Amino acid sequence: MDRVIAAKVFIDVAQSRSFTATAERLNMSRPMVTRYMEAMEDWLKTRLLHRTTRKISLTTAGESCLKDVELWLEQADKITSLANMGKELSGLVRVTTSMSFGFSQLMPAIQAFMDEYPQVCIDIDLEDSAANLTEKSIDLALRIASNPDPSLIGKPIARCESVLVASPDYLQKAQASVGDISDPQDLTRHDCLGYKNFEQHIWHLSKNDQFESVTVDCRLTVNEANALLHGTLNGIGISMQPTYLANRYIKDGRLIHVLPEWKPKALSIYALYSSRKHLSPTVRALIDHLESYFAAHPW
Repeated sequence: MDRVIAAKVFIDVAQSRSFTATAERLNMSRPMVTRYMEAMEDWLKTRLLHRTTRKISLTTAGESCLKDVELWLEQADKITSLANMGKELSGLVRVTTSMSFGFSQLMPAIQAFMDEYPQVCIDIDLEDSAANLTEKSIDLALRIASNPDPSLIGKPIARCESVLVASPDYLQKAQASVGDISDPQDLTRHDCLGYKNFEQHIWHLSKNDQFESVTVDCRLTVNEANALLHGTLNGIGISMQPTYLANRYIKDGRLIHVLPEWKPKALSIYALYSSRKHLSPTVRALIDHLESYFAAHPW
């Protein structure tokens, strides 16, 4: 039996703890999953799983060799990629990212990739909550974070900087009632817009070697960045926006960059995939393409 497929089955069963779930995810019959697991145990000459009528769990030997099998599968994947370098990329790639980044930046980058590789199909899942990549059969997640999920592997492909912005109308009205904004603490007197999933709204700002943490009053909270942006454009208040959304509106004058010398913390945009998932040459090529595209098309 194919040892690469057997390793893939073992890794998936170790995560799912279910032969049935693995069979569904890998599109094979449950008896075939059993055969591959038996083959893995024969090749490694050790029992990898405890099997009962109610649950499946890893043996001590299974736990100890799981990481080595994952690394071996990664090496096998790299060798396969090298062998297929001359072949045209094809197949379906499932990608997930946030709505705001998907709309504003991912679409043109994906279009360029699909123009170059006409045999590739892309399925994009836009959501602001973190998806379980294995459960949803996601090949690649693009996430903005300071520290990505340690259960995933990948690399940073772009930088995400943020700015404080407000509409000219809001600033004009606020100036008459609460005054100008010349210092981070002035923000406490203003209406601010925040993300719904934060209990406390604290903006951390830096200017050279100075640091300020400001607790702001968010009368409006939203769970999605595009809606937050449009609330700002409509003059509801001041918000912190990623530059990939805000820069075009700053350039055309619809938004004003507030406290431009004070910068929110920058984050990285990561291309992430499950360490338990066999990475195809097409997914590897897409990761490299996105990194190159974003470097050549700064926002």
